[in-house]
Amino acid sequence: MAENTTILIIDDEIQIRRLLEISLSLNGYKVISAETGKSGVVDAATHSPALIILDLGLPDIEGLEVLKRLREWFYKPIIILSVRNSEEDIIMALDSGANDYLTKPFRTGELLARIRAAIRLSEKGAEVPVLEFGSLSIDMINHIVKRDGKIIKLTSTEYSLLCLMAKNQGCVLTHKSILKEVWGYGYIEQTQYLRVFVAQLRKKIENNPSNPTLIITESGIGYRFGD
Repeated sequence: MAENTTILIIDDEIQIRRLLEISLSLNGYKVISAETGKSGVVDAATHSPALIILDLGLPDIEGLEVLKRLREWFYKPIIILSVRNSEEDIIMALDSGANDYLTKPFRTGELLARIRAAIRLSEKGAEVPVLEFGSLSIDMINHIVKRDGKIIKLTSTEYSLLCLMAKNQGCVLTHKSILKEVWGYGYIEQTQYLRVFVAQLRKKIENNPSNPTLIITESGIGYRFGD
């Protein structure tokens, strides 16, 4: 799967770039590196990578600004790799369009696994006819959700919430990003509102709502749909 798959690294630390270049190349990826935000954006447009690894502490443009610029037209996965490890930094990056966030120092094996997962999800396409997660199935065309073969009745809002999470399986979605996508900008601060709907949805799709395996809470950040 990795053969001929291009990954762009945007990081000003030469040691990190060399480490990533070696690790990714050994795993069959084609690697392109940039040490500034401006050159990184140009390389993204020129080479159309399958995934971008982006540092937040760049010498010319703040990494979050680079992320926002890329998200104006680049729709493939972006993984943040940064020394910044505060909850606020992680939330801001995810809200700005990052698919995943790892802190330095990092484990190479974990990064490679997250890269594979992000590319695999990206290659599935935006609209798969039927999504299946164990006993749960979601028919995206006919808007039918089943558990153990039996149709589950969901409200339109519950269905929209479920589809958003399922399409982003394995990715952390922040409270604000979910509220914006499902309810609109006027609700982005209504985290309690979201918790109520998540609780209702869990009762309908989880085998054990008090110990969920599908809608996982990422404390203080948001939710992740399974793995």
